[in-house]
Formats: sequence, C-alpha cells, structure tokens
Amino acid sequence: MSTVDLSKALGYKSPPTKVVFNTRDYLLYALSIGIHSEELQFLYENHPQFAAFPTYPLVLAFKRDNNGVSVYDGAGSDAIPGIPPFDPNTVVHGEQSLEVHRPLPVEGAEGFELQSTVTGVYDKGKGMVIERTAQLVDPKDVSRPYATMMGSAFVRGSGGWGGPRGPADSASGGKKSESLDPPKDRTPDRVSEDSTHADQAILYRLSGDYNPLHIDPEIAPMVGLERPILHGLCTYGHSAHAILKTYGGSDPRAFKSITGRFSAPVLPGDTLVTKMWNVPTTPENKGQTRILFQTYAKERNLLVIHSGCVILQDPSPQTHSKL
Repeated sequence: MSTVDLSKALGYKSPPTKVVFNTRDYLLYALSIGIHSEELQFLYENHPQFAAFPTYPLVLAFKRDNNGVSVYDGAGSDAIPGIPPFDPNTVVHGEQSLEVHRPLPVEGAEGFELQSTVTGVYDKGKGMVIERTAQLVDPKDVSRPYATMMGSAFVRGSGGWGGPRGPADSASGGKKSESLDPPKDRTPDRVSEDSTHADQAILYRLSGDYNPLHIDPEIAPMVGLERPILHGLCTYGHSAHAILKTYGGSDPRAFKSITGRFSAPVLPGDTLVTKMWNVPTTPENKGQTRILFQTYAKERNLLVIHSGCVILQDPSPQTHSKL
C-alpha cells in the first residue's frame, strides 16, 4: 500500500454534487424498502399527511441529478488528495448514519446539493476505512441543511500504512464512539418480522443505485456471492421503517436519527427480523426515545445490521416542508 497523507485527506471537501428528486421518487423508495398499503402517507401523493420517508436522502449520493437510468460508476470512490487510487470493486459499505434536520419538500426539489467532507481515514490492517460526512442543502440556504449523513467505506487490501486504527487515536482528534450493543440482560422489547421478495433489489435499484451486483447473475460469482444481493441501504431503510412504525406511530416527524453497521449481505427473499430495545436517554434529551436494534436474515440466522440506534422525538406540529 502506498503512503497515505492524512494532512491532505482529512477535511477534503468534494465538489458539491447536484441532486434532484420528486414526489414519484418518494413513492418508489417507500415501496422498495417494504412499506405496505396500511401506511399510505408514504405511498399516496394525495394523502393529507403525505411525506417522504425520512431515510430517503441516503439514495441521493447514487441518484444525483439523474432522472433516468444512470451508469453505475462506483459513486463515492472519486479521487481524494493524499489517498492512492483504489479499485471501487474492493469497497464494502461499513457504517451509515443519518440525522434529519427538517422534512424534505413534499414536491421534491431541483438544485439541491450534497456537500461532502472526508472526516476520517483509518488503517485497519487488512484494509482502510474512509469516512465521509455529507449534508443535503439548498444552496440558497446552506445554513439550514435538510439532513446530515455519515458513511464509511472499507477498502479491502489498502491497509498496513501505519495510520490510526480508529477515532480514539486519530490525528483528527475524534472520540471513540459509544457502544451500541443491546442490553445483555434482557430479550428484545419488540420484534418486527417482514419478508423481502425475490425482486426487491430490482425494485430498489430504481431509486438510483444501479450497481449491477444487485441484478446481474454473472457479476455476483465474480465477487464470491452465490447470486445478486439486496442493497445494504434497502435493508437499512427497512429497519428504520420497522422502528418508526413500532415506536413512532409511523409519523415521519418523529424520526430524528439512525446509525448502524453492515455485517453481512441480505439475499432477496430473506425474511428480515428487526430486534429492538428501548433504552433510557440522558436527561438533556428529554422527549426522545432511544431504540437500539439488530437486524437478522431469519432463514440463515445471520446478523446483517448491528450496532444500530434510532432516536425518535416528540413530533413537531409541522407536517410538510415547502420550498
């Protein structure tokens, strides 16, 4: 592995990414993460409480400003100063978080941007972790972002350069994140179980992530998989929905944030089981509900998302956001 120059990489701001999205995109996304007809506020544009499902912004790094079928180009693997070039096919999505600051406009938007910064680069020995934090903003009002997203990518075979192992010993001065493991002394407080279908990945990719790994049966064996897998962010949205429905009354205004780590791929057709633990919040976070979660692929008893946490809040009176 060539030398990594953290002084150049950390804090690097990518050129802003233009994004576009509309009401139809909201409907398609909600359907593709497994929302059913009993929650029409996410599926029917004329519903009086119609809103985008809160995790929708996560697709925009792939969709960008394209309203058609785009060619997958390894979004998020663009050149970073101080980091040697790497093959996007060696990249695995490691961790993801999202914080919602205000609801998306119900009509969608044109001209919004993702403004992304490299906020961490870590040497894991067998690979390198690159962490980026992006904000979804209206360039005319950048002081009021709609969402903040942090995603980490694990680049296989790019470790061993002597860098920090994680935030606790990082030159950026980051703090080691708290444990989000569920309580060992009790079973889940609530469990949600719902089946994906065989064509779920084919449907979800229409939200903007056209990586052929999720549809082309000839690609999967090339990377050691038996067949195309479900997008990790589809499973992530599915889990967020299960928690919001269970603890937040399916009210999108209650959704504040989510974080989680991907540990294994989901196959279309797997039954997803989301286990939830309602744990105490700190006094300064009065009015919030803190849910730790794990998601399993039932048939294989396989943990697919761990270290998960969703924060819900008392809904504000505002229902829709207008441009």
